[in-house]
Amino acid sequence: MNIMIVGSGGREHAVAFKASENSRVEKIYCAPGNGGTAFMEKCENVNLKGVKELADFAEKNNIGLTFVGPEVPLTEGLVDEFKSRGLKAFGPSKAAAELEGSKVYSKAFMKKYGIKTAAYETFDEQDSALKYLKACEYPVVIKADGLAAGKGVVICEDYKMAEETIVEFMVNDIFQGSGKKIVVEEFLVGPEASLLSITDGKVILPFISAKDHKQIFDEGKGPNTGGMGAIAPNPYCTPEILEDFRLNIMLPTLKGIQEEKLDYTGIIFFGLMLTEKGVYLLEYNVRLGDPETQAVLPLMKSDFVDLISAALEKKLDSFDLQWHEGASCCVVAASKGYPGKYEKGIEITGIEDCERVFAAGVSYRDGKFYTDGGRVLCTQSNGATLEEAIANAYRNMDKIKFDGIYFRKDIGKIY
Repeated sequence: MNIMIVGSGGREHAVAFKASENSRVEKIYCAPGNGGTAFMEKCENVNLKGVKELADFAEKNNIGLTFVGPEVPLTEGLVDEFKSRGLKAFGPSKAAAELEGSKVYSKAFMKKYGIKTAAYETFDEQDSALKYLKACEYPVVIKADGLAAGKGVVICEDYKMAEETIVEFMVNDIFQGSGKKIVVEEFLVGPEASLLSITDGKVILPFISAKDHKQIFDEGKGPNTGGMGAIAPNPYCTPEILEDFRLNIMLPTLKGIQEEKLDYTGIIFFGLMLTEKGVYLLEYNVRLGDPETQAVLPLMKSDFVDLISAALEKKLDSFDLQWHEGASCCVVAASKGYPGKYEKGIEITGIEDCERVFAAGVSYRDGKFYTDGGRVLCTQSNGATLEEAIANAYRNMDKIKFDGIYFRKDIGKIY
């Protein structure tokens, strides 16, 4: 079987790594892939753009399965286009992808189906939003309605900060339309958790829990990033927490998907806040998280391609999803200046000396690796304990060298 993986990040490298373990998979086309997938056996990077070009390539190259990594192609209807041509693509339809594509839509969905989430109001006009914010208790959370590359959520400590955020989102339009509508949410207190899962529309199978570390600096300080590292399982996700999640979030979500008749065969990611009053849903993502995927997939004992095939055949209810014992940690190395401005094209050494590296902003040419993004790569390791996994990941990170390399020193520590 030939498969295609859409995307270019560390998440897609991790998916390619898992897919390559399946003996039936002969060729993996990564569109466009990165310097890590270029270096992998079975993999070939292909520079394709847009839904139609991807579908044309799948038709011409006998692609038996297409896995969609990022959210944008899903919200643009990639799965709908592939299905219309009789091609297999794993992911939700364009309509179902609105659970991530529109915060306004997803919050209304949560409210309709009784899913525990933060109290909120939505606005599409600046003056009414500012009037509401003058009477708010702070801090509050302001979210852009549409996709904003992980940067559309701001925790506002006071009215001045809220006003500045509204101007940036709604007036200056920094997200090119995605911030013209906003959600204003109450601020919840507690540790966060990531629950990746898979659904065939009949059942949802949750993966092992994870914890992302979003801020750029140690101790959870500084601006948000795409994620500076992750651990799995999440130490906060006790059996009691997971049962609360199952009853009050996962099952009502499945009911909503079914009652709304959403065509949803794919990944569903639950971003959770674990509060003193129980588990609350912060957001849905309709694809695997990054860097949670790089921590979670190496713990999956079951074959990932077989799992996806079971979902496409609507047979998840009989799939025995198994996990390795122990824990996993991934630590992200970033370019100097990230999440602000940074340089590209700096040579990277040490990748071949590491146990496991998932490349993200990496290019490969003439036998050498170079930086090609803000989040460059992550080192990932398993361990019998979380402490062992963390130590292994950092020992490997110490082998990675490039000018301006930056990584947090506290991934896996709980604050």
